[in-house]
Amino acid sequence: MGLSVLPNGRKWYEQWVRFYTATNLTPDQIFDLGLSEVARITREMETLKSKQGFAGDLAAFAKHLEQVRVTYRTKDDLIRAYNQLRARVEPNLPKLFGHLPSASYEIRAVEAFREKTSSSQLIQATPDGSRPAVFYVNADGIRRTPMPVDEALFIHEAVPGHHLQITLALEQRDLPKFRRFGWYDAYGEGWALYAEGLGVALGCYRDAGQYLQFLASEMFRARRLVIDTGLHVKGWTRDQAWKYLLDTPGFTETEATLEVDRYIGWPGQALSYKCGQVKIIALRAKAQKALSERFDLRAFHDQLLKDGGLPLDILEAQTDKWIAAQPR
Repeated sequence: MGLSVLPNGRKWYEQWVRFYTATNLTPDQIFDLGLSEVARITREMETLKSKQGFAGDLAAFAKHLEQVRVTYRTKDDLIRAYNQLRARVEPNLPKLFGHLPSASYEIRAVEAFREKTSSSQLIQATPDGSRPAVFYVNADGIRRTPMPVDEALFIHEAVPGHHLQITLALEQRDLPKFRRFGWYDAYGEGWALYAEGLGVALGCYRDAGQYLQFLASEMFRARRLVIDTGLHVKGWTRDQAWKYLLDTPGFTETEATLEVDRYIGWPGQALSYKCGQVKIIALRAKAQKALSERFDLRAFHDQLLKDGGLPLDILEAQTDKWIAAQPR
């Protein structure tokens, strides 16, 4: 059970929701948004399955694709494959962005001493770029269970996700420090999840397995909306949330246990990813509708990233000003 069992627990949770989503959405609205997004992504998965001519259910389809995917048995081979992915993605970035960061990044395996407790993650570069950022890949257990490259994970953590967004902010030396170094979960995580959706334009998701993994990544974030609000305002039990998360293709029982315990102990934070992504998608749709053939995706992305991290209402206000200022 979540915060709702504590005195004033719902009010505490509502405050965390406002903090982590930077919206005025209520927990009930977020719960409904999660259900809607889960249904939408499920339809996309079913469409992919049909296009592949697979007759079984989604769980069987995911298992089938796992059996035919390319995997690696050593950390060195996995990191080498991620660098090959990097070489494929980076030449496509100028199609989507007018400004790119100067600081570089490296790709490494998470060190052995912390791989049992650390997820794959980005450690940002120093502000002056003297030390590059590091995209750490958790390859724990790779000798027992060979691992594939996860294209959506690379996009989320490296480019054009966290590394691109965070480093561009750090390099805006004309901005005050609180905007260069500040972090708003809904903006930062929302941007990285939105960036995953740019994968096709970056040369990714070219096989069914990678595209299903991309959809599963988004499904995971959509189910978070349901589970987090379910635990903290709907009276869901830990076991109920665990079983619901396991319906995400490719998710293991261990992963589900760790995630649900995270939501119980960190109320609201898991909402930031999808709420931020949905807002950015809505802003893009608004700009496309207002500008029609004058809409420039590169300029739109540059606009979203030029001011550093922002609360979502300020991001929307800045976007509205940008739309109004475009030449007619």
